[in-house]
Amino acid sequence: MKLTEICTPEVISCSAEISALHAARLMRERHVGDLVVVDENSEDPAPIGIVTDRDIVVEVLAKDLDPAKVTVRDIMRVPLVIARASEEAENALERMRVHGVRRVPVVDDASKLVGVLSLDDLIRRLAADAATLADIVAREQDHEHRVRR
Repeated sequence: MKLTEICTPEVISCSAEISALHAARLMRERHVGDLVVVDENSEDPAPIGIVTDRDIVVEVLAKDLDPAKVTVRDIMRVPLVIARASEEAENALERMRVHGVRRVPVVDDASKLVGVLSLDDLIRRLAADAATLADIVAREQDHEHRVRR
């Protein structure tokens, strides 16, 4: 299954120069747990990092730093692990496992940001597949029950 079928297409992004406080407020306002950091100096902003709510807690608050003075650049995860929209979900999942990340920006062949793939997306797809399998089993049992009376 291609990533375009399961990734979240709405990406909330930010500049590396905003404060951790601004990033936290943006996450709260948009109801997300991460922001894809983009290079706003390029014509078509390309992802250069990612910052999560956990990064803000662990790298800023837990260290008793002032979130208004720490920039996203100071705490964003680099090098950035990305996935290609055209690749199979299994490949992206393996890359996530190897790098120990829960979210990866998804880019097209021109490196344009087209979505974010998270473990939540993969779990939703797995749950849908499991429900389909359970339905197949139930229908097969029902069919056998009717046919073999």
